[in-house]
Amino acid sequence: MTWRGGPTGGDPHRFGTEAFYASLGRAFVAMCAVVPVLFLIEALDVGLHADLDVAAGIIPHRIQGLDGVFFSPFLHADFTHLYSNSIPLILLGTFVLAAGTRRFLWSTLVIILVSGLGVWFTGSPNSVVVGASGVIFGYLGILLTRGVVERSWWNVAVVLLVGLLYGWQLLSILPTDERISWQGHLFGLLGGIVAAVLFRRRRAELDQPQHTEPPLTLP
Repeated sequence: MTWRGGPTGGDPHRFGTEAFYASLGRAFVAMCAVVPVLFLIEALDVGLHADLDVAAGIIPHRIQGLDGVFFSPFLHADFTHLYSNSIPLILLGTFVLAAGTRRFLWSTLVIILVSGLGVWFTGSPNSVVVGASGVIFGYLGILLTRGVVERSWWNVAVVLLVGLLYGWQLLSILPTDERISWQGHLFGLLGGIVAAVLFRRRRAELDQPQHTEPPLTLP
């Protein structure tokens, strides 16, 4: 007797396959592990009075603040700032990471560079900029752009969901509050768009048929 069940493997990028859900689950666990590291850094900063915000944050137009391009996403002004970034970082990061670890790492690097350098060139020289917000907006840009360039309506649906939950934060890409680095948000979004185009799945990959297991044959 031959039994033809649903695919147990399938395309991890295609909604509905077991591979998709497995990839999503692994990505969620990984992103949940990242946030405690950020809390540990903030706890050490507060407990040791290290002033890491100033020492390793982005100081626009100043050479001594240029290293903050790489360090600032891991630093936050206080625990309230970190709390506000944690949930969107996990949510958006999960869907970006689920598309592949290598793409995720390269995309994150591009976002950090574009967002950080954008802040350094255009921000106020009297400010110190820290926080993962630029990366968060970069992930938002990735998901939105992938929905278009990779014909992935699943990514668009995710962006719409996030928009319903955090849509009001999108206003922070505009100079509405001097305490918020709108430059980091705007350039982060642009960095995500660039990363989505650079590391997109090619047409041959998109058109490749799903891999399914052969039918199960029983005696």
